[in-house]
Amino acid sequence: MKKLLAVLCSLCMMAAMLTGCGGNGNGDAVQTASTDENKAAADTDTMIALITMDSIDQHWVTLNEGAQKAAAELGVTVQFMAPNTKDDAQQIECVNNAVSAGAKAIIVAANGPDAISSALKEAADKGVKIVYVDSPANVDAEATFSTDNNAAGKTAGEEMKKALAENNITSGTIGIINVNAATDSCVMREEGFRSAFEGTDFELLETQYGEGDAAKSQSIAENYITQGVVGIFGCNEGSTTGAGNAIKASGGASVIGVGFDKSDAIMGLIDGGFLRCTMAQNPDVMGYEGVKAAVKAIGGESFGGAVTDTGVSVLMKEGGAEPAASADAAASKEWKIALITMDSIDQHWVTLNEGAQEKAAELGVTVTFMSPNTKDDAQQIECVNNAVAGGYDAIMVAANGPDAISSALKEAADKGVKIVYVDSPANVDAEATFSTDNNAAGKTAGEEMKKALAENNITSGTIGIINVNAATDSCVMREEGFRSAFEGTDFELLETQYGEGDAAKSQSIAENYITQGVVGIFGCNEGSTTGAGNAIKASGNADIIGVGFDKSDAIQGLIADGHLLATMAQNPDKMGSMGVEACVKALEGEALGGVVTDTGVSVLTQ
Repeated sequence: MKKLLAVLCSLCMMAAMLTGCGGNGNGDAVQTASTDENKAAADTDTMIALITMDSIDQHWVTLNEGAQKAAAELGVTVQFMAPNTKDDAQQIECVNNAVSAGAKAIIVAANGPDAISSALKEAADKGVKIVYVDSPANVDAEATFSTDNNAAGKTAGEEMKKALAENNITSGTIGIINVNAATDSCVMREEGFRSAFEGTDFELLETQYGEGDAAKSQSIAENYITQGVVGIFGCNEGSTTGAGNAIKASGGASVIGVGFDKSDAIMGLIDGGFLRCTMAQNPDVMGYEGVKAAVKAIGGESFGGAVTDTGVSVLMKEGGAEPAASADAAASKEWKIALITMDSIDQHWVTLNEGAQEKAAELGVTVTFMSPNTKDDAQQIECVNNAVAGGYDAIMVAANGPDAISSALKEAADKGVKIVYVDSPANVDAEATFSTDNNAAGKTAGEEMKKALAENNITSGTIGIINVNAATDSCVMREEGFRSAFEGTDFELLETQYGEGDAAKSQSIAENYITQGVVGIFGCNEGSTTGAGNAIKASGNADIIGVGFDKSDAIQGLIADGHLLATMAQNPDKMGSMGVEACVKALEGEALGGVVTDTGVSVLTQ
C-alpha cells in the first residue's frame, strides 16, 4: 500500500508540473503577493504541495478549498497530498514525494511535532520553503497559520462549566477524547480545557484516544457515559462527532458535550441538542494565508517564522453557525458603539477607524470615533466616561496602558456596556480582543535587523530603541520581543528612550543615538519609526539599520528611499472591522468567551 501511495503521490505531483500554472491575481501589499510577484510565480510554474493529517475530515477539505482559492488568484498550482488516515509514515512519504517532484514549497499540518521533522528538515535543506497550517513540527518554517489551541481549549472548558452550572451540576466526572498523544494542536486543546477546571470539584478522567475516528470516539464516549460522566470533551472533528453521537444514542440530555471543529454532522448534533457547542476554527483562512505566505517566501520575502492566530469562535444552537467576527446580517437594532484609540492622529488609528466605519455601515450600527489628539491617560479616561454618559452600548478601546484606564472600563462594564479591545488591552475582562502578537512581531523585527547587520559584516555595536512610553502594553511587548532576538549576541541594546509616539520627539532621540555611534535603531510604533527614519535620512549614514512598526505613507517612503530597512505592518483595518462585529455579536447576546485573535503582521521591505 505504501509503495502504491508513493507512486500515486508522485504521479499527481508530476501531473501538476506538466499542467503548469494559469492566470495572474492581484493582491494587497500587506497580505498578498503583488501583481509582479504573481507574474513571477506563474512564469516559473510555481508548484506547492499541501500535506494535511488526512484527506477525509471536513476541516482539511475546507483548508484545501481556501488554499485552492489563493492558488487560483496567484497563478500557482497547489497539489493536495494527504493520506486517507492519520499515519506518520504516509505523511513522511508525501513530503519526500513532494520534494522529488520539484515542489518549491510545502504547506503542512504535521501529525505531531517530531515524526515528520527529519523529512521536513531535508526538504528545507534542499531549498523547499516550509509553511505550517494548523499544527507545526519541530523544524523552523517561514510562517505558521494556526489556532491558539490552548486558549481555545480553555474557552471550551469555560463553556462546559457554564452549561453545568445552568443545570445546577457542581461536581462529577468529565471524559476527554483526544486524537493521540503526539498531535500537538489537540494536546494543547486538552491542556487548555483541563486548566479551566483547576480548583473546581469536577474530576477530569484519564484521556482516551480515538485517532480522530468518529466510530472509535463514539465507543469511547459510550463507555464514559456508562461510568456516569456529566460531560465529554472532544478534541477534534472525529472526537466531537463521536461524542455527540454517543450522547444522542444514550438519550442523555444531562451529559454536556463540547468539542472542536465545524462540520455538517457536528452542527446537526448541536441543533439537535446533543452537543452544547463546538470551537470553530477557520481552516479556509489557514489554507488561503498559507498559500500566500508560500508564494511570498518563494519570491524571497522573509516572514521571520511569524505565527498568526487564525481565530476560533464558539458555535452553539442559540448563536447559529457564524464564526466570530464574520457576521454579515444587519444588527437587530442600531447599536451605538464608541471607538476610543490612543490618539486620533497616527495613521494606524485612522486606518483602524476606517475598518470600523466600513463594518458599521454593513451591519447598520453607529460607531463614533472618540479619541484624544495625543496619548494621554486622563483624556482617554474622559472619553470612556463620556461614552457611558452618552448612552453607548459598547466601547471598542485601544488602551494606553493596562492599568490607568481600567477603573473607568470596569465602571462601564458594571453598567452593562460591552467592552472589546483592539490593538492593546487593559486589565479588565472583555468580550474579545483583536490585536497583534506583539512579542513575536518584535522578535521578527530583531531578526530582520540582525540579518541586515550580518549582510553588512557588522557583528557588534550598540542599538537604540525608541518606544512610546513604559505603560503601553503593545509597545512594551514589541520591545521585549526585539530585545530577545539579540540575546547571546555581541550587540549592546541601549536603555530605551521614550518619544510618546511623536515623530518629532522620536527624531530628536534617534539623532542623539546616531551621535553615540549606534549601528541600528528600532522604533516601536508609527511615530517612533517615522522619527528614526527621518533621523537616519538627515544623517546621511546609510549604514545605520532602521527597523520599525506600523505602516504609513511616510514610513513606506523612507523604506523605498533606503533610510529604513523594514517595518512590521499590522492590520488595523482588520482590528476595527472585527472589533465592530464582535461588539454587535456581544450586544445580540452571543458569548465570545474573551477570545483573543491575532490579526497578523507582515514584514514590509523595499
